[in-house]
Amino acid sequence: MSQLMENEAFKAFTTYAAIVTLKMILMGPVTVYFRFTRKSFINEEDVAWMSEEQKKKLLKTHPDVERARRCHYNDLENIIPFFFIGLLYALSGPELSSALLHFRIFTAARIFHSFAYILVLPQPSRALSYFLGMLVTFSMAYSLLSKVFFL
Repeated sequence: MSQLMENEAFKAFTTYAAIVTLKMILMGPVTVYFRFTRKSFINEEDVAWMSEEQKKKLLKTHPDVERARRCHYNDLENIIPFFFIGLLYALSGPELSSALLHFRIFTAARIFHSFAYILVLPQPSRALSYFLGMLVTFSMAYSLLSKVFFL
């Protein structure tokens, strides 16, 4: 473990992986915020203590809640692959400057993507940030595969 902590690329990866993990975790409270402020609940037990009339009003979907949920789901689709590819990439001995560039761009793209999604920024802002994050992951994967196949 001490050898890993001497690897600068690995330390950079752990820093940026922690940042995007916290960003992804925060999407849960964002969804809860929208559920309460928009009075939109999906599960019976969430409103079990209310009258039948109130339940009918509150058991519904709301576009803002669904937007937050989709944003969170999109994080899961993109951040989990980043963890695996990024970890292997960091352990493959890349140049620190290259690793930092990859990790920083991915992190910035995911944070911007969430703001673009939640704040409903005009397209193509969200799409560009999504594709930029994917491009970074593919770039790291390409680097890994080229090291394996072209040693």
